[in-house]
Amino acid sequence: MSTLKTPNNFLGLEPKLSDYKTAKVAILPLPYEATTSYGAGTKRGPAAIIKASQQVEFFDEELNLEPCQVGIATAKAPNFGKASGRQAIKKIADSCRALLKNDKFIIGLGGEHSVTPGMVEAMHEKYPDLWVVQLDAHSDLRDTYGGSPYSHASAMARVNEFCPFVGLGIRSGIIGERERLKPPSRVYYAHEMRDLGAARWKKEVFAHLGTSVYLTIDLDFFNPAEMPAVGTPEPGGFGWYEALDFLRELFARHEVVGADIVELMPLRGMAGADFFAARLAYKLIGYKFFGGKIA
Repeated sequence: MSTLKTPNNFLGLEPKLSDYKTAKVAILPLPYEATTSYGAGTKRGPAAIIKASQQVEFFDEELNLEPCQVGIATAKAPNFGKASGRQAIKKIADSCRALLKNDKFIIGLGGEHSVTPGMVEAMHEKYPDLWVVQLDAHSDLRDTYGGSPYSHASAMARVNEFCPFVGLGIRSGIIGERERLKPPSRVYYAHEMRDLGAARWKKEVFAHLGTSVYLTIDLDFFNPAEMPAVGTPEPGGFGWYEALDFLRELFARHEVVGADIVELMPLRGMAGADFFAARLAYKLIGYKFFGGKIA
């Protein structure tokens, strides 16, 4: 845990561990919000996560090491200005491309879920066999919402235009959405996962995915009792350890090439939610570089 006052630096790391030239990881803030349909404030999410991260201990007790030793640089956020829709996605994709050219493992911090198509667009260019794993309460498969095809409610519809995905934990969607998916994409509703049991649905998912995976985590995937600070909460959802069990195995079995964490809506007096998101981002880094492989 840093004692340095570096408000724009994930974990508040000293220069030795946050130097862009040597860091293996790049944190990309994406303070974009243009289409929120219930609670607003996700554009403040990246700054809240970075601020909270400076209270995260460097030591990961599960992995028994300090994942930050791989180096974690905090990139500059895109200048969105008045950009929205396709313009905003292009800015996100351009920022992601620049980091990929330097072989960084990128974690995008949203912002609303509409930032994901820009990240995936750039990732897919580098990894043509890319699959996306979506952890989310909502399917986000509307072709348009609120008059925009680039709404947060359309994020996975845009992704599925050029990349297959598996959606997990879905508890809210629209009729007929499965029939409109481009094969081999799949959606698992939360009640189905509950009926199948963790061992079976995880086995199915890991067998279905390709080698290269991009991970997008909408924080409303989690139970709102643990993660209340989201724009569109849904009853039910996954717990912290339940999710970590899946994530560690995902990183062990597949080559996760990038990730984003989106839809944090910081709430006054609930800094625990910001810390939750920061710790989750740090967990992903630990699993990426130290999670081990499963035969």
